Amino acid sequence: MADLKTISLSSILLGDRLRDIDEGHAEAIAASISAQGLINRITVRSTPAAKGGSYTIVAGAHRYRAFQILELSEIDCVVVKAGAEEAQLIEIAENLYRNELSVIDRALFVETYRELWEKKHGEIKRGGDTGSNCQVGNLVFAGERELTEHVKDRLGWSERKIRRLHQIAHNLHPHVRAALRNTPIADNQAQLLKLAKMEPSQQQRVSKAIAKGVEFSEAVSLASNKPKIEPDKDLISFTALKNAWDKATPVARAQFLNEVAASTSEQEAA
Repeated sequence: MADLKTISLSSILLGDRLRDIDEGHAEAIAASISAQGLINRITVRSTPAAKGGSYTIVAGAHRYRAFQILELSEIDCVVVKAGAEEAQLIEIAENLYRNELSVIDRALFVETYRELWEKKHGEIKRGGDTGSNCQVGNLVFAGERELTEHVKDRLGWSERKIRRLHQIAHNLHPHVRAALRNTPIADNQAQLLKLAKMEPSQQQRVSKAIAKGVEFSEAVSLASNKPKIEPDKDLISFTALKNAWDKATPVARAQFLNEVAASTSEQEAA
């Protein structure tokens, strides 16, 4: 059961978000709201008094930020009864339908969706029965079906697309995802898949280079090249000298030692 309310912005907490607020996107929404008004309410849930606010945002963080930019004091909300995990599922479901999501964010949402779903219904096994259907907010989970089929049905995605998004989210280190979020590669599935196949240390070297503006191919090349080790000239000279000594005749060795002794005497006299 959901309630419709107009709530003061000061009574709403942003809370932890899977997706950081993009100021440019929020400003664009603010311009739209200024011209047309708020078309879709934000979704919030009640927050315990100990948390410091009356409500926490479930979905609509960019609309909430837009109202702050416009210096408006109240916003229309849908108030739902949901715990933290259920609220996160609703956030994911709403955002997965949005076209402006980058590939890297979409991958993270799908992976988190899966983790939360399994936490609630148990580990997914193809053909297994995880229990009866249940409803969370505006989501309906089909417990008798494998989650990939469930997501495919809801979003119209192919199994291959879901699998690739899973590879990106599952294999990219969280620090790498964070570093790439506002770069061109964040929406390049092919490059993200290549990066996901690399070792974690190489992923981090590539992501740091890309964050500095280096092109993907160049960043991969730089991360793949091992640092050059300068040869030890003294060791080379010693090795050459030893090899020559080993090959020298007794007469040549005696002549060499005489030359060394004479040179040492001259240096000491000087």
